Amino acid sequence: MELRQLEYFLAVVEERSFTRAAARLHVAQPGVSTHIRRLEQELGQPLLDRSGPAVRPTQAGTTLLPYARSALSAVSGGRLALDELAGLVRGRLSVGVVTSCSTVPVADLMADFHRSYPEVEIHLSEASSDRLVAGLRAGELDAALIGVASEPPPGLHHLIVVDEPVVAGVVPEDPLAARDVVPLAELCERPLICLPRGTGVRAVLEEACESRGIPMRITMEAADPHRLVQLAERGLGVAVLPAPFARRHGDRTQGVEIVSPRIRARIALAWSAERGMSPAGQAFLDLARAALAPV
Repeated sequence: MELRQLEYFLAVVEERSFTRAAARLHVAQPGVSTHIRRLEQELGQPLLDRSGPAVRPTQAGTTLLPYARSALSAVSGGRLALDELAGLVRGRLSVGVVTSCSTVPVADLMADFHRSYPEVEIHLSEASSDRLVAGLRAGELDAALIGVASEPPPGLHHLIVVDEPVVAGVVPEDPLAARDVVPLAELCERPLICLPRGTGVRAVLEEACESRGIPMRITMEAADPHRLVQLAERGLGVAVLPAPFARRHGDRTQGVEIVSPRIRARIALAWSAERGMSPAGQAFLDLARAALAPV
């Protein structure tokens, strides 16, 4: 089994096409097909289903996929480690950020890292916390800023970098606006506007309601906290959002702290506890922990 065969196999799976994989690898398509056929002959099983319009891995191919990724990652990590010994950090850095994470200076982190390691190719993606956690576990991301509930996801190391109250955002004329706090049970008697499932705020809200046996009625969802404020302003419900967003719209929305229990919105810098970190990933992690660690 050759590393090139695994590289070609992985490219075809990810591109779902021999033609696109060949273009990505800058090789002729017949060469890609030949190497994968040899790999299948060596393993004694078909790895790709070529019968449909898009190429898909067979059951054997799906089984091989994580091992192929690990093998290529290990070789890449070895090369990067040798480069680092020579004073060079090259390669690729993949970082994920939870949707609407505006309380962490992500752009500054990326810029600082690029200045220190200009040879590293940086990839930044935004998604829900659930998808970012899956990416960390699969080795697709080196690090990610995720929303966490009371218990962080298993299999990950993490550092809490943001810890803010979750509040009920209401318009000034709402009766709740005159109060400092509102019990969760009372809040849930109202129609709620919240971030979607897969986000940290939604997770802690659902966890708190479940622990107290409180039914809730979420009538509207939006991935952008600013949109939650806009919907609440129009009398469509009470927005459940991190306190900083309510403060930014203080002229239009009053943030009332939720109690019994109090709910916190937490953002964590997370990375895999089960996979080795590439030199580029480790360099970013060192920089991010120094920049974001709580005082």
